[in-house]
Amino acid sequence: MGVNCGIIGLPNVGKSTLFNALTQSNNAEAANYPFATIEPNIGKVAVPDERINKLTKINKSIKTIPTFMEFVDIAGLVKDASKGEGLGNKFLSHIREVDAIIHVVRCFKDSKIAHISNDIKPMNDINIIKTELLLADLEVLEKKKVVLSKKIKSGEKKSVDSMNMINDLVAKIQNEEGVNLNDYNDNQKKEFGELNLISLKPLLYVCNVDETSAVNGNDLSKMVEELAQSEGNMCVSISASIESQIADFKNQEERNVLLKDLKLNEPALNKVIKYGYDLLELITFFTSGHKETRAWTINKGTKSPQAAGKIHSDFEKGFIRAETISFKDYLEFNGEAGCRDSGKLRQEGKDYIVKDGDVMHFLYNV
Repeated sequence: MGVNCGIIGLPNVGKSTLFNALTQSNNAEAANYPFATIEPNIGKVAVPDERINKLTKINKSIKTIPTFMEFVDIAGLVKDASKGEGLGNKFLSHIREVDAIIHVVRCFKDSKIAHISNDIKPMNDINIIKTELLLADLEVLEKKKVVLSKKIKSGEKKSVDSMNMINDLVAKIQNEEGVNLNDYNDNQKKEFGELNLISLKPLLYVCNVDETSAVNGNDLSKMVEELAQSEGNMCVSISASIESQIADFKNQEERNVLLKDLKLNEPALNKVIKYGYDLLELITFFTSGHKETRAWTINKGTKSPQAAGKIHSDFEKGFIRAETISFKDYLEFNGEAGCRDSGKLRQEGKDYIVKDGDVMHFLYNV
């Protein structure tokens, strides 16, 4: 199961600064010139979740292990990237490898930081990126049509349906229509998955604003927010500069002082991570005891045997049942013993669909 998000955008919009702040590292070179990043930088980031700390406190757990997401800092795309401009083909291939896309859009003016077009127009920047991604996908689809044409000529009937599906998708992309995967059956969705189209990946816009706009955004970021809403995508405004300053503090108390001074409740990066988690349609379940409290990542809709398999394959193979407590009940009745006494501990079988926040103990036999 993929849990990684690729950070994309034009050069000098703040991608690497955002990545450095997210990973609290300086692995990505944040330089004031295009193509400072060529090979993608990869970092794992703990998903902020106050629930795990509350479980740790209840059970006095010795170890606390959060769940993680992977972020990939991909070099800046430019116009005609789909034709190879600015090492575009290489960068586009990196985007195909990720599961969701975080599109960073510059929404601040600063004469000291160059912009590739010498003008700050977020809508233009977004259209450049969208066009290159769509052109790259059209190239993939046209190549697929050539393959299908040969199969149809050889008498392969199922390729006719695939060709119709591809033609429908090409028309929608060319007409800039939204593509809803729910309009297609499971076999068609599987074919889409094999094509690995960039334009079908979940998308989050991140508006990189100036420090004075960190709390409420600005006129430029509001334009992006309106676009995101019309597309059915998510959008968040942050100041990558401020987030970088916050990340530099190793002491949480010092971070809290800075956040208070900036009138922020929490680092805006937390929203980026949480939105990325939501983009991938992921949820968290917990295991908790004195030795360890741990968060586990699964896809929405996962049944209990497959959730058990996240911990160990033997748990899934020999699954018997899952002792399950909702996080709300676990907190209210102060742990497993209190929930058991109050009848809040449930015995769930193989068909149970795990819910976000479930605290679980698996019984198995192999």
